[in-house]
Amino acid sequence: MNSRWVFLSVNTHLPSWASTLITTFKTKIYDNPSAKTSRFVLNHVDISRLLPHCGREGHFHLCSSIHASIIKHFEFFDSENGGILNALVVWNSLLSAYSKPCALSDALKLFDEMPMKDTVSWNTLISAFLRNGQFDMGFGYFKRMLELGFCRFDKVSLTTILSALDGPEFLYVNKMIHGLVFQSGYELETTVGNSLITSYFKCGCSGLARRVFDEMFERNVITWTAMISGLAQNEYYEESLKLFEMMRNGTVDPNSLTYLSSLMACSGLQALKEGRQIHALIWKLGIESDLHLESALMDMYSKCGSMEDALQIFEYAEELDEVSMTVILVGFAQNGFEEEAIQIFKKMVKAGIKIDPNMVSAALGVFGVDTSLALGRQLHALVIKNNFSYNPYVGNGLINMYSKCGELKESINVFNEMPQRNSISWNSMIAAFARHGDGFGALQLYEKMKFEGVQPTDVTFLSLLHACSHVGLVKMGMEFLNSMAKDHGLSPRTEHYACVVDMLGRAGLLTEAKDFIVALPENPGPLVWQALLGACSFHSNSELGKFAAEQLVVAAPGSPAPYVLLANIYSSKGNWKERAKTIKRMKEMGVAKETGISWIEIEQKVHSFVVWDRLHPQSEIIYGVLAQLFRPMADEGYVPDKKFILYYLDQDGNR
Repeated sequence: MNSRWVFLSVNTHLPSWASTLITTFKTKIYDNPSAKTSRFVLNHVDISRLLPHCGREGHFHLCSSIHASIIKHFEFFDSENGGILNALVVWNSLLSAYSKPCALSDALKLFDEMPMKDTVSWNTLISAFLRNGQFDMGFGYFKRMLELGFCRFDKVSLTTILSALDGPEFLYVNKMIHGLVFQSGYELETTVGNSLITSYFKCGCSGLARRVFDEMFERNVITWTAMISGLAQNEYYEESLKLFEMMRNGTVDPNSLTYLSSLMACSGLQALKEGRQIHALIWKLGIESDLHLESALMDMYSKCGSMEDALQIFEYAEELDEVSMTVILVGFAQNGFEEEAIQIFKKMVKAGIKIDPNMVSAALGVFGVDTSLALGRQLHALVIKNNFSYNPYVGNGLINMYSKCGELKESINVFNEMPQRNSISWNSMIAAFARHGDGFGALQLYEKMKFEGVQPTDVTFLSLLHACSHVGLVKMGMEFLNSMAKDHGLSPRTEHYACVVDMLGRAGLLTEAKDFIVALPENPGPLVWQALLGACSFHSNSELGKFAAEQLVVAAPGSPAPYVLLANIYSSKGNWKERAKTIKRMKEMGVAKETGISWIEIEQKVHSFVVWDRLHPQSEIIYGVLAQLFRPMADEGYVPDKKFILYYLDQDGNR
């Protein structure tokens, strides 16, 4: 006999999706239903179909009703004609429906009271705990399952456990489960092998993931994709692309996720040629309209510096989501097209496109010292209007935006009002103080950061060194540098060394700065030599400046900095002959000096100027005003310093 349950449904409380679903079931409406109720009969198959919908949609009152009817009609648990098996299907479906964060305690209670359990029951509960981050409970019930021995674990049990292992702290558990795989004879199961590959990558052990891959008896598209994706995510980009090429030469065809992972590898390598080839394959397969692939292609072209291709994909996309719009905004910003990024964001807002915190964060990241403060305030208003202030990344973006636009007080206000801060928030605020020359403010905030238990990062120390440089705290700066490795296990980068050289140079300790560079454990980069040369320029030390310039030319032959700074040193000394030689050498090397730009914001518009600029529509008026200012300035005793300028206007406005 087939198990069947009778339920009383109140139509006014039944969700529309449930009403639609029930019409497909085998039902029996009784002859005398009330005006507002009906009775219907469902067998175990119908029930097992209905319960998952209840759980997914959060209609736990229906789950409870069905649960009550199951308990009430205990006679249906008859072992004849497979009755126990049918009942188990329903019990497991009910357990699955309860396995949501808000009903997990009900799931546990149900599991403990279930009259019968099988492997599916155990897997369902274990999976529920692990999905909700309750690892101790999940692993505990898996251990209990092994110890009791009533139900043998299966490959689903293993893949469920492996899917939860994310992070280096789970590597030991991963190896234990791997041993259990061999002990139980599941080493030839492809799904188990795929899960092992993924879990080893998530635990940061790429070597073991590759070993599992190499030893697998059979590989499907998921196997290859897991390996290619894992290598790319762990920044083994070259190996990822090589494996992708090996896959294409084999018998297993890549799917959209495989192409997605290979594009990630191209982005990491900035491999434009290979990226274009993969783009061509995607077109050939007709899957170029896949939303995820479009975003990955835009990201790849952006990272490779080909914004024209990225923008073309963006403009021809049939559908755009928050990810694709964030990618194009970040792409423009990273490639120096800040104005274009701002204009695209404005168009999105005007078009009524739903803006999310990631897009706002990307737009805020575009802001530099020459960006409109008024526009930044508008973005802040948008953040408040959409209640994005809770998002720490948006808050961090606001701190940086106000800091770069010269509004330190606003940065402080944003920081103080943030409901949740991460290490980036503290780093951004410390950097804001340092950027504005408030070294003591930066140092005080660092002490508060430590007091609140926030671990500093290498970026924190970069800002602290910058702060020490501005206030002349050389001893404290050196202590910070030593503390990085000694107390926090952080390795200093070239930027940190350059900051130290700048700090020593500002304090006039040029010999100490040179000795510091010579004693570095690694080859100094252009930033380090430029910092020393800048210090020599500040203190007019031509001898050491020439040495630093020669080193910088070797480290960065295309940079104008060594020629310009050395020329300035000679100018300050009045050594015009050496200055002329330096400028001539720069021209012979084909190196062009970067044009200096000044700007001012008037009525929410930024006006930019370069030397002897005639492009501004009001340039004649501007130069006329400048000429008028020279006479009263001269009367006040102003004498222009012509050493470091190419052009000079006399009081009649002539060059």
